[in-house]
Amino acid sequence: MELNQLLLKIYEAAGMQRWNDQIRTIEFTELDKQSHKMIAAYVLGRCHEDRTGEKLDWIKMIETGLYDFLKRIVLTDLKPPLIYRIRQDRKKYEQLNRWAFNKIKPYLDVLNGDFAANLRKHLESPEEGPEARLVNAAHFYITDWEFMIIRQTSPRNFLHSEIDQSISREKEKYRDLEAVKYLEGRGRRLRDFLNIAGQLRFQQRWSHIYRVPRTSVLGHMLIVAIFSYLFSYITGTVPEKRIKNYFTGLFHDLPEVLTRDIINPVKKSVEGLDSLIKEYEAEEMEKKIYKLIPENWHSDIKGYTENEFTDTKLRDGILVKGADDLAAYIEARLALANGIKNAALESAIESLELKYEGRDNISGIDFAAIYKNFDNRQEIIRGDRKV
Repeated sequence: MELNQLLLKIYEAAGMQRWNDQIRTIEFTELDKQSHKMIAAYVLGRCHEDRTGEKLDWIKMIETGLYDFLKRIVLTDLKPPLIYRIRQDRKKYEQLNRWAFNKIKPYLDVLNGDFAANLRKHLESPEEGPEARLVNAAHFYITDWEFMIIRQTSPRNFLHSEIDQSISREKEKYRDLEAVKYLEGRGRRLRDFLNIAGQLRFQQRWSHIYRVPRTSVLGHMLIVAIFSYLFSYITGTVPEKRIKNYFTGLFHDLPEVLTRDIINPVKKSVEGLDSLIKEYEAEEMEKKIYKLIPENWHSDIKGYTENEFTDTKLRDGILVKGADDLAAYIEARLALANGIKNAALESAIESLELKYEGRDNISGIDFAAIYKNFDNRQEIIRGDRKV
């Protein structure tokens, strides 16, 4: 399969509903969960390094999260309790993982290297090293974060006690980790940081336009992170840059929790407004965000949020910008493919196609070809369906 189909496959998570058998005051999607989870994984990983002095393999952290994300996309119809039950039967669990891998594998043919082989290894014999355990701990921390909202909405639901016990049992497996002990104990400010990041679930992109599927700012951040990582992987970028490119994507819109999502036409409508917004975002980050995280994290987060699209020795900012624009383009095309007719969406598509016309080498990626492949289609293919 071509690269475009892999990019579209990733977007299926935007339409995957979580907790859809519960009363919900807000929409929970798999894309938002996975994004929030990887921010929590970053927090736990940095805490682990600070508190133990042990350096982590951040490529392994990122790829563990990405493998779990891809697996979840193809297991969309299986509720977590059922997956946990199947996991108790080793033979059935191995069959499930083989089936999941065979569903994902065709989309990975465009990736060189050992990505597919490593995914298969992850599914067949998951590692229990610190990286995998920290990502799993982040998973259940955010599951519990979501469930707290559900529980407050419907306090008399008789199933809640069972769900609560199940989450607690899973979280207990990771309470020996120093990072988890700190986060759930004296790490109140870091919990506040994760709560603030979680608010980006509630900020819809293109909020002035009805779209299907809708995407939040939080979900968009993970899309840009994954695109940036996959493009870096395809071009054989050194691990240090792959890591920075990924986390730049994951955090690049974090300041929008303080300013809301401001669309490009508004930013460009008044000369100098874009710079003023960036200045205001930086000031608000200083006042409200940096006080919540350790000082030795500040330089990284500033790089991810203030100069996110600038090339440096350890980051391909222009590649991350390409991933950011491509994510917006796919969002607009999916909306049109799902029957949403809107002049603003059509204008955004045309503008981005023109912007990347002839740009066949951005950090080694042929963006012109990616846009052309989308433009030549009469329909957008998502998974096994055409829309």
